[in-house]
Amino acid sequence: MGKPIRAEDEFDEEPLDEEPLDELEPTPSESWTPPAEQPGEVAVRVVSDAEAGWRLDQFLAAKFPQYSRVLIRKAIQAEDGIDVGGRHGKPSFRLRPGDVVSFRLVEPPRESPIPEDIPLDVLYEDDDLAVVNKPADMVVHPARGHWSGTLVGALAHRFAGQLSANRGPARPGIVHRLDRDTSGAIIVAKNDQAHARLAALFEEKRIQKEYFAIALGGISTDREIVDAPIGHHPKYRVKMAIAPDDPEAKSAQTYFEVLERFRGFSTVKCLPRTGRTHQIRLHLAHLGCPILCDKLYGGRSAITREELAGEYRRGSDKEGDAVGTVLLARQALHARKITFEHPTTGKTLEIEAPLPKDLQETLEALRELRPLK
Repeated sequence: MGKPIRAEDEFDEEPLDEEPLDELEPTPSESWTPPAEQPGEVAVRVVSDAEAGWRLDQFLAAKFPQYSRVLIRKAIQAEDGIDVGGRHGKPSFRLRPGDVVSFRLVEPPRESPIPEDIPLDVLYEDDDLAVVNKPADMVVHPARGHWSGTLVGALAHRFAGQLSANRGPARPGIVHRLDRDTSGAIIVAKNDQAHARLAALFEEKRIQKEYFAIALGGISTDREIVDAPIGHHPKYRVKMAIAPDDPEAKSAQTYFEVLERFRGFSTVKCLPRTGRTHQIRLHLAHLGCPILCDKLYGGRSAITREELAGEYRRGSDKEGDAVGTVLLARQALHARKITFEHPTTGKTLEIEAPLPKDLQETLEALRELRPLK
């Protein structure tokens, strides 16, 4: 092995919010002990029977959660950073029991986020955790192009010195995440013990999330379950795709329930049973009902009141299309409710985030301008 990868190389990648990651998946392990090895030294880990079949990047993320997935992938792709039994492996390399993985530790990012006095809508708080109503157009943690105005910066100001460090100094308190343009409830851990337990609850699928969406068109039935595997889009880096023939695709299931129907639109309750990348957005598009103003999967990024009153056209935004009073300029997806077992008391918590103003006004306009005859 040669020189270690520099931590700052992590930010040569695209911004994390533009990566295909709706949520930061918790690490598979419930707890973590900092490695005995120092940056620059080679750490050796042996794959257990329980870890057989894991991807190499998944394995390393579980063993070394102080590093981001982007940094780990860069280290794997470097010819001298990581090997498996003396062989160079790709991030998707599937491990076998007894495989010996060698990883030259890099210097982890040491800069903590700069606290920013950004108002936060705290829905719930105790000594172990908080639930925050994240606004749309807010990136969860800093990345290239989004160094300020992030949720992490706001959390560092609001909960100074009270956030978990399980995911390293750059992501204090972050257990999971939402897309930049998805609003709603997000859990924040205030100590390492609570963080580890919450990560385990996510891994065990014992945290239930309910989303509210406004969709184009209407699902043919009042209730629908989509069971369709999701993989990377073969051509577009930022998109995902339904990929039944892709061996790297992950199983994904979402339950949908139509709440209200309008002419050309519907509101939908979405209960994801898995936490895959862009899952709700992609599954609704798969049903022929993409989320309103979802540029990536629906082709339009804004809608005006005048368009609702007249004719709303699908397709790419063009100059002049959004003339009038803009009702919505981001995907109509909101994490409305999250239900989970408190990591310390065991009490069931059900926290609800009210609809933000843009979605509420769009819903009222639909009721006024697009009622079913």
